[in-house]
Amino acid sequence: MTFRAAAEELGVTQGAVAQHVRALEARLQVQLFERRHRDLAFTAAGRAYHEAVERAFSSIETATARLQPATAEVTISVTPSFAACWLIPNMRSLTEAHPDVELQIRATERLASFYSDPVDLSVRQGRAPFGAALRAELLFENRQIAVAAPEVAGLARAAPERATLLHEPHGRWPEFFDQVLGLPGERAQRGAKFSQTALAIDAAAMGQGVVLAPEVLVERHIAERRLVQVWPGDYLGARHFYLLARNDVALRPEVEAVWDWCLSMRKTVR
Repeated sequence: MTFRAAAEELGVTQGAVAQHVRALEARLQVQLFERRHRDLAFTAAGRAYHEAVERAFSSIETATARLQPATAEVTISVTPSFAACWLIPNMRSLTEAHPDVELQIRATERLASFYSDPVDLSVRQGRAPFGAALRAELLFENRQIAVAAPEVAGLARAAPERATLLHEPHGRWPEFFDQVLGLPGERAQRGAKFSQTALAIDAAAMGQGVVLAPEVLVERHIAERRLVQVWPGDYLGARHFYLLARNDVALRPEVEAVWDWCLSMRKTVR
């Protein structure tokens, strides 16, 4: 124990701590510390006084905590790309609507189990129906559009067959070429491949090529003019974005609040 350590913890000078200790000992007319060569040690009176004061501060801390409003934690499982491209950019809206909710985001490609994982809600791509065990609501259609940085889009429009394509894990470039552009799908096989959709979207925003991605995940980039739609038309994937929860138990009020907020955000994407 040293005055230096106490000073660093309190954010004051070592001399200020020593001065207050001397003043306290003078007021109490009791020696609280034994001054040794390099450190300090409690005297018997000092140790007893420290224990009593520590209990008093603990009681104050407990009483203060009881008066403060408790935060309500809600854990949601999403993919890393959905977290980066949609959930995190929209979190301010959730905080403003429900300031007492503390959202815990579990970003993983692994499917969460509501029975073995500490998860309240989940957003995943899938096909309905999901079975009676799950409460499911369509959040966004998987409507995929081709986007690129503005300086890349013009060149790609002029010569689609020569465009630099970026592939995300679930991309459907061959189907898009065939069904939307009316070009042979085999021309869309080549190009850089990314393990996560968010990485392919970031690469496109940096001018590295054209990415075919869910509209819901690129809406922010389009609004900020970092990306523009290259060709008109879209490709509707078979697996859409669903909001999921357990169906055999009632949701806690804070979980229900986040559920309702997610559904309220559906209007932001056509």
